[in-house]
Amino acid sequence: MGSEQVGTITLMGLRGWGYHGVLDSERTQGQEFIVDVEFEIEMPTIDNIAATVDYGALAAKVTNLIEGEPVNLIETLADTIASSVLDEDQIRATTVAVHKPHAPIRVPFDDVVVRISRRKHV
Repeated sequence: MGSEQVGTITLMGLRGWGYHGVLDSERTQGQEFIVDVEFEIEMPTIDNIAATVDYGALAAKVTNLIEGEPVNLIETLADTIASSVLDEDQIRATTVAVHKPHAPIRVPFDDVVVRISRRKHV
């Protein structure tokens, strides 16, 4: 009986210009959003891209969501991204962090981050 090898891949700092938020200014001016995606896969046993996740294609998919249909909450954006990541057959679980470093906050701050984790139910 063979043993299973599980690994993670992380895409960090995916950037896109989005119009997410509840304020009119956020919806008209937009701002940069940064997303980190970590996902768990069964590690391939052969040296072939078809046996794993094409993280370049996944990065483009995530960026399209950042730049796509606006939502009010970055929590919603994080959930949408996580669901999209889990659509990939080889991915078992994911953690998505959505950064909103230019959030409309009136005190000095470095970043606002929403982080969610989702797992496929098998």
